[in-house]
Amino acid sequence: MTTMTQTSARFREFKMPDVGEGLTEAEILKWFVQPGDTVTDGQVVCEVETAKAAVELPIPFDGVVHELRFAEGTTVDVGEVIITVDVAPGSEDAPAPAAAPAQEPVDAAPAEEPKGRTPVLVGYGVAESSTKRRPRKGAAPEAAAVAAAVQAELNGHGSAAPVADAPPVGRPLAKPPVRKLAKDLGIDLATVVPTGKDGIITREDVHAAAAPAAPAAAPEVAEPVAVSVPETPATVGSARETRIPVKGVRKAIAQAMVGSAFTAPHVTEFVTVDVTRTMKLVAELKEDKEMAGVRVNPLLIIAKALLVAIKRNPEVNAAWDEANQEIVQKHYVNLGIAAATPRGLIVPNIKDAHDKTLPQLAAALGELVATARDGKTSPAAMAGGTVTITNVGVFGVDTGTPILNPGESAILAVGAIKLQPWVHKGKVKPRQVTTLALSFDHRLVDGELGSKVLADVAAILEQPKRLITWA
Repeated sequence: MTTMTQTSARFREFKMPDVGEGLTEAEILKWFVQPGDTVTDGQVVCEVETAKAAVELPIPFDGVVHELRFAEGTTVDVGEVIITVDVAPGSEDAPAPAAAPAQEPVDAAPAEEPKGRTPVLVGYGVAESSTKRRPRKGAAPEAAAVAAAVQAELNGHGSAAPVADAPPVGRPLAKPPVRKLAKDLGIDLATVVPTGKDGIITREDVHAAAAPAAPAAAPEVAEPVAVSVPETPATVGSARETRIPVKGVRKAIAQAMVGSAFTAPHVTEFVTVDVTRTMKLVAELKEDKEMAGVRVNPLLIIAKALLVAIKRNPEVNAAWDEANQEIVQKHYVNLGIAAATPRGLIVPNIKDAHDKTLPQLAAALGELVATARDGKTSPAAMAGGTVTITNVGVFGVDTGTPILNPGESAILAVGAIKLQPWVHKGKVKPRQVTTLALSFDHRLVDGELGSKVLADVAAILEQPKRLITWA
C-alpha cells in the first residue's frame, strides 16, 4: 500500500506504508537517497524490515528530496511521514533541503500538534505549513546559564545554580536513539538538563544523568546502581555476555512460536524409513530431460509425497477457528517450506502446490529458496500457508519436534539421510535411512489421522512408485 499526503502544491510527504498484513511498524534499514537528491516515480528510496521480511519502498512521485525524517536503524510506526519531497524545485520560495537525520534531531512526538491538520487515510494527517520543525523557543540566556550550571553539577564538576526560576518546558526534545538510550538506562528525560542546540538532549546528557553522584555530593542519599549499562544500546552487555534487542523477524518468530506452543496442543509422531529407492529416483530424475533447468533433490520427492498423503487424508489440511468455534477445511494446499535466513527463520509457501506437476513443483521450490536466501521474500509469500515442511537434515540432525506454524494443522520435519545397516529382504545391508517427525494440532487432528498421514509419507518414500498408484 502506498501512503502519501500533500502539504501544499510544493511539498509532498511519503508515509510508512503497511507493507504486510496489518503490520504496525517497520525498521528503516537503509536510505538510498539523501536531501537534495532527485527522485523519480517508482524509484526505491529506502529498505525497511517488518516483522515478516525486508522490503524496498519506491517513491510514488517525482521531485527533489527535501527531508529524511528518520535515521537508519529507527523503528517507525505505520502512517508516520518518513520523507518529504519538493515536487516543484526551483521556485523562489524554496527552502534549503533539510539535513539528514544523523545531523538534524527528529522529535518523534512533539509537545504540541501543528494546527490545521486534515484527515488522511493513515495517521493524523499533516500540517499545512512548512515541513521543517520549529526550533525550540523561550530559551533565554539566563535559562541556558542555569542549564549549564545544573549539567556541571550532574557531571560532578561544580555546584548547581538554583533552578526554581527555570521556565516550564513541554515534552523533552531528543533523537529517537537518545530516547531509547534513556529508556534502557531507566532515565526520565524530563529530569535531564539538555545541553544541545535549541534544547536538544544529547547522549552525553543522558549518560551524565545516569552516572553515580560524586563522593562529595551527599553519598548517604545516593541511590545504588544495581546494573551497569554500557554506552551502546543497540547491542548491550559486557565481555561475558551480549544483549541484543528483540525486533523485526526475530520478534515475530518469538511471538508466533509462543502463541502456537501454548495455544495448539501439539502431538509429535516419528517414523524411521528406508529411502534408498527415493534416492535412486532422485538420481534418475536429474538425468531426465523433462526436469532440465530445475533442481532435483530429496526434498522435492518428500514434498510430493506429503501432497499425496494430504490428498488421501484431506481432513488433516485444516485450521482451528477459535472465534467461531469451527474447523476450517482447506480444499487447497499452500505448502510452506521453513527457510533459515540471515534475518532469522521464515516460512514462505508455494501457493496451490497440490495442482503442480513435479517439474512445476521443482521450479517453485527453487524460486522460493533463492528468494529467501536473497532476503527478498515478500510478506504475501509467507501468508496463507496450510501445512509446512522443515528440513533439519541439512544440519546433520536426525529429527526434531517441530512447532506448528500459526494457523496450520501439521508440520513435517525431515531428518538427515544416512547410510545405515538395515534389514532388507531378510539380510542386513547398508541402506539410505532417514527419520520423519510429524507434529499436528490435536484439537482437530486425532492420533489415527496423524498416524495415517505420516505412514503414507513414509510408504511413498520407501516405494516411490506409489506416487503414481496413489496419485
